[in-house]
Amino acid sequence: MYRTHTCGELRASHINTEVTLSGWVQKSRDKGFMIWVDLRDRYGITQLIFDEERTPKDIIEKAKTLGREFVVQVTGTVIERQSKNPNMETGDVEVLVTKLDILNKAKLPPFTIEDETDGGEDIRMKYRYLDIRRNPVKDSLIFRHKVSMEVRKYLSDKGFIDVETPYLIKSTPEGARDFLVPSRMNAGQFYALPQSPQTFKQLLMVGGMDKYFQIVKCFRDEDLRADRQPEFTQIDCEMAFVEQEDILEIFEGMTRHLLKEINNVEVDKFPRMLFDDAMRLYGNDKPDIRFGMEFGELNEVAQHKDFKVFNDAELVVGIAVPGGASYTRKEIDKLIEWVKRPQVGALGMVYVKCNEDGSFKSSVDKFYDEEDLAKWAEATGAKSGDLICVLSGPTTKVRAQLSALRMEMAERLGLRDPKVFAPLWVIDFPLLELDEETGHYHAMHHPFTSPKPGQLELLDTDPGAVKANAYDLVLNGNEIGGGSIRIHDKETQAIMFKHLGFTEEEAKAQFGFLMDAFEYGAPPHGGLAFGLDRLVAILGGQETIRDFIAFPKNNSGRDVMIDAPATIDNEQLQELSIKLDIKA
Repeated sequence: MYRTHTCGELRASHINTEVTLSGWVQKSRDKGFMIWVDLRDRYGITQLIFDEERTPKDIIEKAKTLGREFVVQVTGTVIERQSKNPNMETGDVEVLVTKLDILNKAKLPPFTIEDETDGGEDIRMKYRYLDIRRNPVKDSLIFRHKVSMEVRKYLSDKGFIDVETPYLIKSTPEGARDFLVPSRMNAGQFYALPQSPQTFKQLLMVGGMDKYFQIVKCFRDEDLRADRQPEFTQIDCEMAFVEQEDILEIFEGMTRHLLKEINNVEVDKFPRMLFDDAMRLYGNDKPDIRFGMEFGELNEVAQHKDFKVFNDAELVVGIAVPGGASYTRKEIDKLIEWVKRPQVGALGMVYVKCNEDGSFKSSVDKFYDEEDLAKWAEATGAKSGDLICVLSGPTTKVRAQLSALRMEMAERLGLRDPKVFAPLWVIDFPLLELDEETGHYHAMHHPFTSPKPGQLELLDTDPGAVKANAYDLVLNGNEIGGGSIRIHDKETQAIMFKHLGFTEEEAKAQFGFLMDAFEYGAPPHGGLAFGLDRLVAILGGQETIRDFIAFPKNNSGRDVMIDAPATIDNEQLQELSIKLDIKA
């Protein structure tokens, strides 16, 4: 037996008990006549004491050789600490060591294994197995486990069945590039790793499983952003014989369950917001409603004067920044430079200070009088002491720009409290999205999303106006889940494929198996998938998902710890019938 207790277990009630502990040396303090060692494992830290009056001499000498991260086993007696440490759960006791075995020596780590470490992100990614020993990462992985277990518990209690689906599948168009896997036994042919188990969970509904879920890896070969991984985890779910309301009720309940069990937070029924309203009021389809600063559209009150910038704009829109009237001209100029950054892309910004005395001061005073500016304040909900920030331009672009500014101001003002949770449903998305470059429509979600009842005929006359029977669950400005009611009959699915530009032959080649299945009695069905990595990070009060993933990849999609991806030798390439033609 390597241990009778863990390093986080011993208390005053264990005094005079002989124990055996195993773990890593956190640090050692040698006073000559006495040595203290902090021994660490996953559960905590226990202080060991080696006393020359009570510890055998050979054990003292061996203790002097201990370095950081040595793996050791000790046996000794629990005694009361003379200098108690109230910051440690084991701080009332220590172990007087009578036996010491060095199980494994360790090189000096490249960074300190402490909560506040001296290691940068790159070096910690390279030595991730050491980083996991630190409490912040270890606790994040344990936190993820707790969330996953609560998900499994909730869904199992609701009658969902956990079913595994294949990883080696057929390449299908899902919006991002597939990761491809060559087949040695079928030369020149490839599997694809699934971007989601979408078609398989629909087939499970055809198979009569009724309620399915899976916590599953998904893969997308897309350009990475700061907090995106090429492989990610979904809580994937599907239900048969349901309408949208049934699905929203189940998964609103699951989210409420997680907030209660994980964060001890009670949330009332989640508000519902139309996609069009989310775009109009917040500039994006995943609004953070923990704070205000809703958009105020100003076309009617700003396009009647000789200010050409506004008169030529498709949309003039502003937000009221609380307390912003106190900003100096220098601070406002910096804000203007911020919105002109390439990441935001605005050409400039008009501002209005709403002074405490009820007057207004703006950067366009020569064009607009106090009466005009008062109407701007009314449209944006600005109060005395606020700053109105106004952008103008093409509707889609200017909404995105003002949305970025809104989030930036909320961050600066401390309005995005990670301990406050504000969920909502965004519903009635467009079914199709127009690609401005090609002029063709593509599915906003995926090709199997059903249009809202009664809108199928609109596909022929006004495809951009068709609403999807789709919904996203948003939490604190992040989409944590999304789904739809699916098309479940072959005729409607064929119409959808046609409007997405598939020929009958292409649709048959890509999705023939699903279309065939629909001919054998497919029930009405729908589902939803949560992004587990993002959900866990938000519940954990963090912005980044990496610490909640055991072995994450960097922004280039590389695992710097194992140095992957990597080249393979010619013999293996030949076995796979692959010839490389890499252009510089």
